[in-house]
Amino acid sequence: MFKKLNGLFVKKDKLDNEKELLQRIHQDRLPRHIAIIMDGNGRWAQRKGLPRSFGHRAGVESLRNIVKLCSELGIKVLTCYAFSTENWKRPKDEVSILMDLLVEYLNKEVDELHRNEVKINAIGRLEELPRQAQEALHRAFAITKDNQGLVLNLALNYGGRSEITDAVVKIAGSLDKGEIQISDINEQLVRDYLYTAGLPDPDLLVRPSGDFRISNFLLWQLAYTEFWLSDVMWPDFKRSHLLEAIIDFQRRDRRFGGLKKK
Repeated sequence: MFKKLNGLFVKKDKLDNEKELLQRIHQDRLPRHIAIIMDGNGRWAQRKGLPRSFGHRAGVESLRNIVKLCSELGIKVLTCYAFSTENWKRPKDEVSILMDLLVEYLNKEVDELHRNEVKINAIGRLEELPRQAQEALHRAFAITKDNQGLVLNLALNYGGRSEITDAVVKIAGSLDKGEIQISDINEQLVRDYLYTAGLPDPDLLVRPSGDFRISNFLLWQLAYTEFWLSDVMWPDFKRSHLLEAIIDFQRRDRRFGGLKKK
């Protein structure tokens, strides 16, 4: 038996499972910022005997569903690792497909995201992306810049080490110009020079696909982030999986290096 959800027909048992999970969510303890390493697209396709490009396209559908859920829940920031500085090492055809999918996603989704008050942001060395990708990003930024809902933060041509290196270079430049003094340098100042300046650190990191590493992602920002790992490949990652991650997050005792209050 099927029911309609967000314009799609889904099995009733899946709807019931999602409804049950939603009832277990405490709205007053939601993570403000969720970060996701969207991993496993290529392996998902290869296991099905399909080209890797099929996995990347299926991964876009997962992203669409997760963005909708985060918006519905009232999550403040969703950062998605979409393309790393290391991904340029992949075959040129695959890189080209990934960039085309980025442009397609932004152009197709921006109007709906705008209607839902989603603000599109991006972090990374964006100036090194292909021209069409940069144009699509800047168009999406301009359309959604005043929105007050979920911040969809896309990590593109992003690397944690590159981010810290770029921050050090900028700080050195500010010192050279006399804009700051050495005595001004502290954690807050470093934070202000990172790509994520103005955004809260992630409360929850979700990594599908069965790997146990952070892959050069948000090295500074993940200092006290709670991790949730899954064997599920990103194209198979459903709304219910994220709800399970949030429920698990809400069970944890976050002490930030201190002791639990009695």
